[in-house]
Amino acid sequence: MASQNNNLDTTNTASMASQTLKHRSRDYPNITTTRNNKSTKNRRENNMAVAKRGLRSLAITVSIPLSLTLLTIYLTSTHSYVMASKPSWFPPLWAIHITSLASSFLLGVSAWLVWAVGGFHQNPTALSLYLAQLGLSLVWDPIVLGSGASWVGLAVCLATFGALVGCFRICKEVNPTAGDIIAPCLAWTAFLAIVNFTLIFL
Repeated sequence: MASQNNNLDTTNTASMASQTLKHRSRDYPNITTTRNNKSTKNRRENNMAVAKRGLRSLAITVSIPLSLTLLTIYLTSTHSYVMASKPSWFPPLWAIHITSLASSFLLGVSAWLVWAVGGFHQNPTALSLYLAQLGLSLVWDPIVLGSGASWVGLAVCLATFGALVGCFRICKEVNPTAGDIIAPCLAWTAFLAIVNFTLIFL
C-alpha cells in the first residue's frame, strides 16, 4: 500500500508540474509580446523626438540668415542701382532680392546639414567661413545698390566668392549634399561680381 501511495504521489506531482509548465508556456508569449510592443512604442517616441529637434534646429538655422537678408533688403536704399544706366542683361532689382533670399536659404540648409553631422565641431573653419560669407553678402546690398560704391562692392563680392569656395570645399568633405547645395550660390555670386565689375564703367 505504501508503494502504491508513493506512486500516486509521484504521478500527481508530475501532473501538477506539467500543468504549471503549460501555464508558464502560455504566459511567456504574452509577456514577450508586451515587451516588444513597449520597445516599439519607445522607439517611435524617440524617433519623433529626434525628428522634432531636427526640424526645430533646421528652422532656426534657415530663419536667421533669411531674416537678416530680408531686413537688409528692407532698410537698403536702391536709388543708385535703379537710376544707373544699365545694359539689358542686368537683372532687375526684384530678381536680385529674390535670388539673394534663395541663396540665404540654401546656405542655411547647407550649414544645418554640416552641423547635424558635427562638421562645425570637427572643422571650426567651416563655421568661420559661413559667417564671413553671410556678413559680406549682407553688406554688399547697401554698398552697391544703395551707395553706388562699385569698387568697394567688387572687393566685397570677390571676398564673398572666396569664402563660399572655402565653404564649398569643406562642406563637400563633411557632407557631399551640403557642398552641392552651395554650388548655385557660387554661380550667383560669380554673376554678381560680373554685374558689379560692369557697374564700375557705367
